[in-house]
Amino acid sequence: MMDGFAFVDDVVPGIRWDAKYATWDNFTGKPVDGYLANRVVGTRALCTALERAQELAASLGFGLLLWDGYRPQRAVDCFLNWSRQPEDGRTKSRHYPNICRAEMFEQGYVAAKSGHSRGSTVDLTLYDLATCELVSMGGSHDLMDPVSHHGAQGVTPVEARNRQHLRSVMEACGFSAYECEWWHYTLDDEPYPDTYFDFPIG
Repeated sequence: MMDGFAFVDDVVPGIRWDAKYATWDNFTGKPVDGYLANRVVGTRALCTALERAQELAASLGFGLLLWDGYRPQRAVDCFLNWSRQPEDGRTKSRHYPNICRAEMFEQGYVAAKSGHSRGSTVDLTLYDLATCELVSMGGSHDLMDPVSHHGAQGVTPVEARNRQHLRSVMEACGFSAYECEWWHYTLDDEPYPDTYFDFPIG
């Protein structure tokens, strides 16, 4: 582990996670290069901010579930290589139903240089503390479609309100939203704004 980074669950007790890119449940359809363990890593600054966010979410009856944090550059390179392969249809209907692989990059859903690789960006959602069930957000993680945008048409009032709950919590704790993905937030005062790391997670 690099100095200045930590496993988020070591710093934020009780936080839930499901590191999608360490599993077969992601848009590439298999574990991604650099994800050697199903855990989420971030800068210590990110962890501190997430601890505040967890406390604020809890005051509203929600918990946080993380899908991704720090992302090695080799994982981003893996995404690029995957996008150049022939379409096999295995994950298209769930993750990119209305675009082709190359358009993921053109439309800003995946980047050749990702803020995740700087260590202070996180993908996450809310769950209900009473039931432990994920709240409905009108689309799942990495659904690369306009319905995933903030303010999108086609989501129910409850889903829009849940998205707003997440956004208000994260912005109150020093994060900025990414307009194309309701689950994606970056720490405003990130400690490594110009560095893209490539150490593996594990």
